[in-house]
Amino acid sequence: MSGTRQFSRDLLALSSPLLVLVGLVGLLMRQGSDRLQALPALGIGVGLLVQSAWSWRRRRKALLSALREATSDPCPAPPPEP
Repeated sequence: MSGTRQFSRDLLALSSPLLVLVGLVGLLMRQGSDRLQALPALGIGVGLLVQSAWSWRRRRKALLSALREATSDPCPAPPPEP
């Protein structure tokens, strides 16, 4: 993988936690009704983190079931030589 592609993947991986951080900082820094402006960033960041964890868990479960299925099916024996 090229360096630019790896950097962009790392940046995307950090985007959800950073969005939550920005939302929390905005929530703490603002007062009164201005706090509502920070809620969309916080909600979207939390939603992205939850969705990522859910898809990660689903992928791991599918991989585990595929591994179990592959190990439970024995390899067929070679045909006897005449």
